Order: sequence, then C-alpha cells, then structure tokens
Amino acid sequence: MLNYVFRRLLFLPIVFAALSLMIFSLQMLLSPVQRISAYITSNADLKGGREQIDALIEKYGLDDPFLAQYWGWLKNVLNGNLGWSETARTPVAEVLLNLFPATAELVVLAFIPSFLAAIWLGTKAGANLNKLPDHIIRIFAIVGWSFPTFVFGLIMLLFFYGYLGWFPPGRLSQWAITEIASTNFIRYTGSNLIDTVLNGRGALFWDSLRHLIAPVITLTYINLANMTRVMRTSMLETMRQDYIRTARAKGLPDKVVENKHARRNALLPVTTMAGMELAAMMGGVVITETIFDYHGLGQFAAHAAANLDFPAVLGFALYFAVVLVLINLIVDLLYPLIDPRVTLR
Repeated sequence: MLNYVFRRLLFLPIVFAALSLMIFSLQMLLSPVQRISAYITSNADLKGGREQIDALIEKYGLDDPFLAQYWGWLKNVLNGNLGWSETARTPVAEVLLNLFPATAELVVLAFIPSFLAAIWLGTKAGANLNKLPDHIIRIFAIVGWSFPTFVFGLIMLLFFYGYLGWFPPGRLSQWAITEIASTNFIRYTGSNLIDTVLNGRGALFWDSLRHLIAPVITLTYINLANMTRVMRTSMLETMRQDYIRTARAKGLPDKVVENKHARRNALLPVTTMAGMELAAMMGGVVITETIFDYHGLGQFAAHAAANLDFPAVLGFALYFAVVLVLINLIVDLLYPLIDPRVTLR
C-alpha cells in the first residue's frame, strides 16, 4: 500500500500540470487586453490608460507564444498570485483563502451526518426488502432525490425564517459581524463556530449556529437521499451473495450477518459516491449558498461568473481541480481499509 501511495503522490504533479494547462488554455480565448486582469493587483495599475495597459501587456508577455505565456502564468500561480478579482476587489488567492473556511464549515456539518445516516438507512432498507422499514426509507429517499435543491432550500427558508423566524439567511447577524470585526475578537481558523468557541463567546457561537442550521439541513437531506439509494442497492446485491447464505446457514444472527458481513462489503459504491459528493460540495454549493445568502466559495464563484470576472473563475477552477484530485486519492486509499479483498498495487 505504501508503494501505491508513493506512486500516486509522484503522479500528482503530472495531473496538476495537465489540469493547469487545460485551465490556462481557457484564457487564450480572450484578447491580451482582457487577460491583463489576471496579472494586475489593484485598479491603480490601470490609471495610466491605454499606454499603461500596453506596457503591462509587454511586461507580462501576453503577446508571447502560448508556452511562454503558460510558464509565466504557472510561475505566478506557484507564487500564490492568481490575479485580481474585480468582483471582490481583492486578489483571487486571498478571496479563496478567506471563503474556504466558510464553505468547509457548512460542508463538514452536512456531509458527516448524511454519510453516516445513509449507511444506516441503506443497510436497514436492504436487509428488510419489501417490508415496512424498506418502504418508508425508499419513500424518504425518493422524495429527497426528486426535490431540486433550490426548491427544498426555498421551502426551508420560507418555513423556518419566513413563518417561524428561527433561522435567518446570511452567515451572521449584523451585530455579530460588528463584534467579530472588532479588535477584541481573534481570528484563528476563519470558521465562525470554532473561532467563537476559542474566544469564549457563547452568544456569537449561537448566532453562527442558527444561521447554519437551515442550509445544513438542506444539504444533508439532498445528499442523504442520494447516498441512501446507492447504499440500499449495494446492500441488496451483497445480501444475494453465497457467503451471506453460508453465514446464515451456520446459524449466525441476522444482525451479525447484516452489520458485520454484508454492510462492510456494501460500502464501496457508497464510499465512491460520497467522495464525489464531498468534492462537489467542497467546490462550493452554489445553489444553497445563494438561496441562504451564505458567503462562501459557491456564492463567490456564481457572482464572479455573472460579472465575467475571468481571473476569479480561473482561480476557482484551479482550486476545484486540486480538491477533486486529492479527494479521489483519499477515496482510493480507503478502499482496502473498507474491504481487505481490495489490493492497491
């Protein structure tokens, strides 16, 4: 397994190089004047008008051959310079670093319970085929799978905030934003929940939590429904295997057969899907963040695309590519831990 991990790690730079080449190629669809925004760091760089723009184009070699331009861009990326975002009026790298904790906070709170609950529900449904628990779980999963995210999110917003007034949109209330921006509050991680605990601010913690509850429920239910369907199908396939019939013939209790023998071997498909779901969520849950006005990576990417903020879109695409590759690697490494029959060579 260590050899496999070592080979995959050696292969990662090649994958990242290929992804960066594909992402950079998108820039070549634009003129040098349009692409200069990927290199400037503030609006002050453009005060000189056309002459200064031409000077910047020459400085950064935007009229050079493709490979020369790619190498210059790659050096900027490796130095942490992803360009200037007109949408956020901030360097792209700084925006991504500032918004990543917000999206990670939302994703972790939604993904972990949905993954664990999907395993339990899928196991129950598969072990009780065509019985009452199976029918209830199937209806629950089908309804969640059929619901568009924006419809379910709007229902949550209308009911919990519009009718009950419990869980408001946004990431914090205005008074909490003022408190966190003050010199008395120390930022450790960028996560509101963690930082409010570390600062010992109970009121701020509760305000942050109540803004998270509605979007977390939305993401949890939608992902739970999808993963439950996969786990149930995988469980049904596993329950038909010869070794399951042999275990039952030996007189093992149903709970032991289902939980120890069947469930573990049925986990591979749902683990694969969970990895894909996690990568997609870490790339920014655009619809959910937009509906609940939650200031994360997804909302930023949507605004950047709407404003034709090309450096921000490219920076976000590069970030998402890295997340996707790393999560796929982690999922591959989990396979032999879940099922010892899987070997990594």
